[in-house]
Amino acid sequence: MKIAFIGQKGIPARNGGVDRHVENLAAFLSAKGNEVIVYNRRNYLPEEIKEWKKIELIHLPFIDNKNLAAITHGFLATINAIFKKVDVIHYHGIGPALLTWIPRLLAPKIKIITTLHSFDYGNDKWSGFAKFMLKLGESFMCRYSHKIIVLTELMHDYILQRYGQESIVIPNGAFIRKSSSQKQLIAFGLKPQKYIISVCRLIRLKGLQYVIKAFEKTNNSDIKLVIVGDGEYKSELEKLAKNNPQIVFTGNQEGEALDELYTNALMFIQSSEMEGLSISLLEAMAHGLPCLASDIIANREAGENTVSYFKSKDIEDIKNNLEKMLSNQNELIELGKKAKTRAEENFDWEKISEKVMKVYK
Repeated sequence: MKIAFIGQKGIPARNGGVDRHVENLAAFLSAKGNEVIVYNRRNYLPEEIKEWKKIELIHLPFIDNKNLAAITHGFLATINAIFKKVDVIHYHGIGPALLTWIPRLLAPKIKIITTLHSFDYGNDKWSGFAKFMLKLGESFMCRYSHKIIVLTELMHDYILQRYGQESIVIPNGAFIRKSSSQKQLIAFGLKPQKYIISVCRLIRLKGLQYVIKAFEKTNNSDIKLVIVGDGEYKSELEKLAKNNPQIVFTGNQEGEALDELYTNALMFIQSSEMEGLSISLLEAMAHGLPCLASDIIANREAGENTVSYFKSKDIEDIKNNLEKMLSNQNELIELGKKAKTRAEENFDWEKISEKVMKVYK
């Protein structure tokens, strides 16, 4: 089967849940003998890199503007995929879903799948017009997709009630490579089991401003907070941290380096105000890390009773939960074991790719 992925910035993923989702899904589908095409934004990787894990990488230009980048790149990718006569175009996100009508009109034999990753119009970074277009993309997704994949039961219920459309729940996955290295720890001045890790794109909605304030109130001077990722909110977070040596910003990390940081952490914290289904939370669970997360519905659906929760945006509640968890090592270990078991049973990429393949067929 010939499958095209549209909507990601590119793979191998540098950052961002959609990119990491596409990276893992494409790799597993390619390994099963499918012909997979992933469209990268130009300059995401050097253009001479045409293949990765037997996946064809096509680099296309785009208008470098936050409101136009995804849609312009997606449009060119859609036209290219039509000319390549793919069997399936798999759009990722409600923004790119604005384009689903094009292959339905120009190449009706191509099957259109769209994955709803999150309700992007809830992000305040978008203008009023951009939010309107994202909501329109959501309606186009429901009108023109042959099948809709959602990550959570919450999304399924919303699509059914709002649009009267059935969707298929297939969650994000967790792919781990346990690392025996400690090169990154040395580079960032870290010690095994002496830091709390958070991995995400650095935007306001991820809630790290509350974590930093709460962490500075705790009484654990030998524990560091490690923030992995990059984004438009990074400079604000660095100002908030005020060069505190106990707060470490590593920038984007991937592959072996990221796995090393997960492997050697004491625990993981995820503070999002809004999520689809957090891949970093699932990966932390799969690494056997004790996890503390905001009590939003998506996080509770991911972790159920294997994750501890705090009230979203509540600095005092984050502080109290951090101190409680850090003061009881035995409970930390047990929580990590439960999280790992849940991740292995529910969020294995091998099983997830098989479910997606059934949708394509």
